[in-house]
Amino acid sequence: MNYKGIIFDFNGTLYWDSAKHKQAWREFSKELREKPFTDEEMVKYMFGRTNEEIIRYAIGKQPTPEMVEDCGQRKEEFYRQMCLNDVDNFCLAPGAEEFLDFLKENHIPTTIATMSDKGNVDFYVKHFHLGKWFDVDKIVYADGIIPGKPAPDIYEIAAQNLGLEPKECIVVEDALSGIESARSAGIGKIIAICSEEPPALYKQIPCVSQIIHHFDEIDRNLFLQKTSS
Repeated sequence: MNYKGIIFDFNGTLYWDSAKHKQAWREFSKELREKPFTDEEMVKYMFGRTNEEIIRYAIGKQPTPEMVEDCGQRKEEFYRQMCLNDVDNFCLAPGAEEFLDFLKENHIPTTIATMSDKGNVDFYVKHFHLGKWFDVDKIVYADGIIPGKPAPDIYEIAAQNLGLEPKECIVVEDALSGIESARSAGIGKIIAICSEEPPALYKQIPCVSQIIHHFDEIDRNLFLQKTSS
């Protein structure tokens, strides 16, 4: 099957920053519950979730909006400073720019579906010059209304923003919750990228049709029908 569009998760997918999010949440989870998140907890309950969901898991009850705002903003400011300080790794993932250039040159619809908030999205747009490849207004992010992954909403909205059916789209994801979100949305092809986790994590998931380490591994012929027109 030839696909008409592609949707990217961002954190751990287009930008390999999972270790920074882990470090930031370790610091703030100690504040919330007196002990840091384990790696297993982060894989199951952090990646692809909203700040509200993460805080609710940490404290075992629904947090107040004020707590979510305060803790979330302090965590994100800490995280963004870590990104800026790590100059050598403050770049898009291996092969991402070349692949995004291919998509743009061949007029293949593409967008981002991320559970980052607007502050982080604006940060990425500015520093990674995402406007070169994406219509920034079509990026879907955590706005306080869209349910977090693994709910299907974010990928359903992203496909709609591209004017496509979910089955006509490819999704590239790294998080288990994001993969489930894409599956539930009816995405046509799901590609898992190993930015932080080993391939074995994804091999057990039936809906994952390809596991990659580098964006050069995505077959451009998946879009052959689109590019030859």
